[in-house]
Amino acid sequence: MTRTWNFSAGPAAIPLEVLQQAQEQLLDWHGIGASIMEVSHRGKTFTAVIEAAEADLRELLSVPDNYRVLFLQGGASLQFTQVPLNLLAGKSADYLITGSWSQKAYKEASLIGAVRLAATTQAGSRFAPCLPEIEHLAFDEQAAYVHLCTNETIHGIEVHEETEARLFEALARTVPDAFLVADMSSHILSRPLDVRRYGLIYAGAQKNIGPSGVTLVIVRDDLLDRSGANVPSQLSYRAQADNNSMINTPPTFAIHMAGLVFRWLKAQGGLDAIAAVNREKARRLYEAIDQSGGFYRNTVDPACRSVMNIPFNLPTPELEAQFVKESEAAGFIGLKGHKSMGGIRASLYNAVSLEAVEALVGFMGEFAAGRG
Repeated sequence: MTRTWNFSAGPAAIPLEVLQQAQEQLLDWHGIGASIMEVSHRGKTFTAVIEAAEADLRELLSVPDNYRVLFLQGGASLQFTQVPLNLLAGKSADYLITGSWSQKAYKEASLIGAVRLAATTQAGSRFAPCLPEIEHLAFDEQAAYVHLCTNETIHGIEVHEETEARLFEALARTVPDAFLVADMSSHILSRPLDVRRYGLIYAGAQKNIGPSGVTLVIVRDDLLDRSGANVPSQLSYRAQADNNSMINTPPTFAIHMAGLVFRWLKAQGGLDAIAAVNREKARRLYEAIDQSGGFYRNTVDPACRSVMNIPFNLPTPELEAQFVKESEAAGFIGLKGHKSMGGIRASLYNAVSLEAVEALVGFMGEFAAGRG
C-alpha cells in the first residue's frame, strides 16, 4: 500500500498509527465480538469509550473542572446558530470578522438576535492579510460575548497566544461581564491553550481531532442556563450536558476515533511537544516560500501567519494549475487552494509529518527550478 502526502484542509490527515489501531479493532472491540459501531451508545462498552475520550481531552487541554465537554453533531457551522441561541440571553454580541468562517458565523448569528460587527478586515470581496488592532477595538457595553475565529483556515490567519491574551485582557477591562467565544476548528490541539480565557470553545473534528461527524464544545458551567426554556433540547447546551451528549444517538465511531487521536497526542508528549513539531513544519515551509525569490508568495502579515494552514501563490494561475497537477502525480494531495482564493494551500495539521513537509519543500524547489 502506498499512502500519499496528505495536505488536505479537511477532512484531513489522521495519524497512521490511529488508522491502523482502528483497523485492528474494527471487527472486534476488545473481545466483545462486535465493532464499537455496532453496540448501544448507552451501554457500558461505549460509555467507557466516551468517558475515556473526555478524560484524555481534559488532560491534554487542562480543561478546568467548571467546564463541560460536549460531543455534538452538525459541525462547527451549526454552532454559528447554537451559540447565539444559547448565549445571547436577550443581550447583544460582538463579532470580529477576519475571514470567511467568522463572517459566516456573524451572518448566521444575525438571524437569531442582536449582533454587532465589532471589527472586520474585509475590503471589497477580499480580506486583509492581517488581524484588526486589539488596541483599536471598542466593545459594546451590552455585549454578552465576543466571537472570533482563532484560525481562519482559508486565509491562513491565526490568533497567536500573545494576541489572544491581549484580546482577553482588553475585554475583561472594558466589558467585565462579557466573555470570549471561539471557533477553533482548524487549530485546536495544535498547541497548548488557556481554556479559562473563553466562555465557550467549539471545533469541528475533521482537522486535528478525527474524522468528520462529531463537533467538540467546551463550555463553562455558569453559561449552561443562559438560554432559558425556549431552545429545543437538541440545540440546548444544558440539555446536552445533562444527557452526556446523548439526547439522541451520537456519532459513536467518530467519538471513538477522536479518543484514539487524543491518546496518540498524549503518546507524542502532549501539546507542548506537538506544538514544537508544528512550529518547525511551518518554519520550513514559510522559509521555502520566502526564499523562493518571489516565485512563491504568502502575503499574510508574519505576526499572524497560521501554523496550520499556509496559502501561497505562484506567478500565474496557469503555473498554479500545473503545480497542482504535477504535485498529484508526485504523490501529494490536498494542495489546491480554496475555491474562493485560488492558489495553493498546504494544511500542516498534527498528523502531517515533518517528513511530508520536507517532501513538499523539495518538490517546490524542483518545480520552481524548472521555471525560473
